[in-house]
Amino acid sequence: MVDHLVYQVEGNKGLITFNSPPANALSSKLLDELSHTLDQMEKNPKVKAIVIRGEGKFFSAGADIKEFTQVDNDDYTSLAKKGQQIFNRIEHFHIPIVASIHGAALGGGLELAMACHLRIVTKNAKLGLPETTLGIIPGFGGTQRLPRYVGLPKAYEMVLTGDPISGEEAVQWQLANYSVSEEELEEHTEKLVNRLVDKSRPSVQAVMKLLPYAHTSQFQKGVDEEATQFGHIFGTDGAKEGIQAFIEKRKPNFKDE
Repeated sequence: MVDHLVYQVEGNKGLITFNSPPANALSSKLLDELSHTLDQMEKNPKVKAIVIRGEGKFFSAGADIKEFTQVDNDDYTSLAKKGQQIFNRIEHFHIPIVASIHGAALGGGLELAMACHLRIVTKNAKLGLPETTLGIIPGFGGTQRLPRYVGLPKAYEMVLTGDPISGEEAVQWQLANYSVSEEELEEHTEKLVNRLVDKSRPSVQAVMKLLPYAHTSQFQKGVDEEATQFGHIFGTDGAKEGIQAFIEKRKPNFKDE
């Protein structure tokens, strides 16, 4: 039974809403429910994009620190790996996942958001990895993902000081795609997701497979695979429709192959 999050499907969109007030802390139970929800969405051929958002004041204020204090020393690593595995699954999911962030995305909340493919934040939202202020360090991949977006100097600053940045600053540091007002967040998220679900499923899934190569040392393998996927996608009905629509200067009518 899902208690810590709400899962909905609206047309081609999957909506995951954290519902664990007041902080939407990423407990083991919530992470288990998130993994189960991803299983469901993976099996649903209708879903072409996913939004993750938070109910209440925050997107997520972090991992459930209290839970860490209640386990044996030997389980700290396993708890961290559990979060890492789920976030890695998100990062390599076959369809786009958008984090719609208000209030705060701190600690594990930001680590989860960084695993998503696109991030929309409210201008006054706080994003940071404050673990060092507790005498600990990020454990869900934050030390590895943050430098990808903001660069090493800024990552050192954010992780070592624990100081958050605002939503507006997050866009400046390429940690987020857009910053909007609180009132605009839902509408802007919906508009972006609608643009994603309008695309051909095979082309989107090929992109989702290819772009992660940029974060590995396997660049040559990535470009080789890109050529293979390009050849495959170019022969699909979706590609033919998209090209024809471009020639005819009209909106394409993609039908999932």
